Amino acid sequence: MTKVPLLDLKAQYAPLRDEVLAAVAQVLDSQACILGPIVTELEEHVAALSDCKYGVGVSSGTDALLASLMVLNIGPGDEVITTPFTFFATAGCIARVGATPVFVDIDPKTFNIDPSKIEAAITPRTKAIIPVHLFGQMCDMDPIMDIAAAHKLFVIEDAAQAISSTYKGRKAGSFGTVGCFSFFPSKNLGGAGDGGMVVTNHSVLHERLALMRAHGSKPKYYHKFVGGNFRLDPIQAAVLLVKLPHLDSWSEERRRNARVYDQAFAGNEITTPFISRDCVSIYNQYVIRTESRDDLIAHLKWAQIGHEIYYPLPMHLQECFSYLGYKEGDFPESERAAREVLAIPIYPELIPEQINHVARTILDWSSNLKRPVETEALS
Repeated sequence: MTKVPLLDLKAQYAPLRDEVLAAVAQVLDSQACILGPIVTELEEHVAALSDCKYGVGVSSGTDALLASLMVLNIGPGDEVITTPFTFFATAGCIARVGATPVFVDIDPKTFNIDPSKIEAAITPRTKAIIPVHLFGQMCDMDPIMDIAAAHKLFVIEDAAQAISSTYKGRKAGSFGTVGCFSFFPSKNLGGAGDGGMVVTNHSVLHERLALMRAHGSKPKYYHKFVGGNFRLDPIQAAVLLVKLPHLDSWSEERRRNARVYDQAFAGNEITTPFISRDCVSIYNQYVIRTESRDDLIAHLKWAQIGHEIYYPLPMHLQECFSYLGYKEGDFPESERAAREVLAIPIYPELIPEQINHVARTILDWSSNLKRPVETEALS
């Protein structure tokens, strides 16, 4: 039996080890350990990759969202529209600045926010929309941007899972007022710890973001506003610069693996990811769905196949957001997705024996077989 983890970071690191260690050693030898030229270099590369003029390296994807909300002066009394089916940071950062998260249900096919439901949620207190490009596929951005323009709203793209993905040929992060990326190790472009970046085409916001990540200080010890300590570590920047040239090929390998799964599960009860013809996904996750998820999970555990539920409880039903007054049934598509979705291995280093084992195990489960059978590699 072939054991298949959900993600194998060691397999990615091994061929890059010498280069990564040399890059980290160069930072340590220089003792330029706070910001500096290597962070600037990464900012320039990621901004260019994202079709943006500016990038500001920050300490995490969460802090990218938080700093963006802060520089846009969003706070108490303001409302921000977003999806309830997302990682906690999206809604958590809205709450942390004192604003109110206002949720809108998802498109059941893409899992992304449903643009047709946004306008009804707008009030005089609405200041921004945060579309989340979930699982590597961008939201339907044209109607979102049209709504934002009509109501003079900021758009903060939560692109933590979607670096280099496209919508109608344009890159994630380039549509909104700002775009926010995460370099958490599990991402397509992952560091050796936490890290993130905000990209923008607005020079004033770029300057304010650069100040915001360093306590709002310019010159040193003179503070224009209250910021935070949100700086990207240059050691993380060094690791990311080593990995960045491989991003496109890694994402293409994820798409190749996705095609194997798509073909294997065609005509089966398993619902595979729907990718809009307007989008090129980077498949940060490959998420299937089934009404019998718990039974499938038990089978995958037996077969030693890694898996994860992204996400088991929508934001509107989280205990910490009970004060918002939402209840079960308010966002049925998000709730149904939370009951049915399951991520399976998609990382680029999967070998044919592993992806075959995953596909065959799921196919055999769906056929009510008790044990997997040996087959040729699905490729």
